[in-house]
Amino acid sequence: MSDSSPASTAVLDVWCELQCPDCRTALEDLRALRARYGDRLELRLRHFPLEKHKHAFAAAQAAEEAAEQGRLWPYVEAVLARVEELDRGGESVLVEVARELGLDAEEFDTALIDGRHILIVDADQAEGKAIGVTGTPTYVVGGECLDGGKSQEGLRERVEEIVDRLLAQGA
Repeated sequence: MSDSSPASTAVLDVWCELQCPDCRTALEDLRALRARYGDRLELRLRHFPLEKHKHAFAAAQAAEEAAEQGRLWPYVEAVLARVEELDRGGESVLVEVARELGLDAEEFDTALIDGRHILIVDADQAEGKAIGVTGTPTYVVGGECLDGGKSQEGLRERVEEIVDRLLAQGA
């Protein structure tokens, strides 16, 4: 088997919202999955900003800017750690987090003003709705949609079962 075989990795789409306390809770599971699988599991952040959180759409755009600057997950984790602050402070918190991580904060500011990442966020949200995502976090892996918005109990174990199966099929 060649190393370039696509089946040697599994993909986990994480439908997430950066103003969502449940997504912050889910970080522990994501860290554990990353530790367990390393490069064999590709975690893909998918945006699903909810109407009830007024800064979530801006936060999703900011995450895309962080991805462009090469620091997506550190940024996502840092913003989720400050959900309450984001709630109160809005977009200035998004720029501040970028600055603290040593990213180009001016570029974040500009990206939020010019809306350069809106299409990506909109496309993710539309795709999420189309496949039945209703809340966050929701995981999609191996064709299964696992809703963590109601309860995250047993979710990581379920994800691990599916990923183990996918990796075994690829071996």
